[in-house]
Amino acid sequence: MRLRSLSLLSACLLLAALGGTATTGASARDGNSELRRQVMASERAFAATMKARDFEGFTRFLAEEAIFLSDGGKLRGKAAIARGWRQYYDKPQAPCSWEPDEVEVVASGTLAYSGGPIYNAAGQRIGRFNSVWRLKAPGQWEVVFDRGSDFAPPQPTK
Repeated sequence: MRLRSLSLLSACLLLAALGGTATTGASARDGNSELRRQVMASERAFAATMKARDFEGFTRFLAEEAIFLSDGGKLRGKAAIARGWRQYYDKPQAPCSWEPDEVEVVASGTLAYSGGPIYNAAGQRIGRFNSVWRLKAPGQWEVVFDRGSDFAPPQPTK
């Protein structure tokens, strides 16, 4: 009889633990709102480096193994990205700006996506960026993938 009681108790504890895990998973997803805020703030700070003409600040957001993809090719690694993007920081006026309008974080809280419009110096929408961020340390995110795409405004209907 004692064995059955212990087995029943063990089964109940196991079910409770599994139920707790499911609840914890849901809580983690709900808790990702703070992580989404962190990534949004990181993306905005990353974009602010362009406006401030802060090239060194730009490079601090890049993972060593980051990859930037564009229609013009691929830049692989922090050093290559820095060399490729230096030209955008050398002139007094920023050639573009970007603003995140979407951020998602995986349930584990270690990877995130951000995306949003890209504007030219005149403020016209010219494209969209899509970035993947990785949690480097608590509250510290780095870009591992970035892809910009051209924006084609809708054509007028005839």
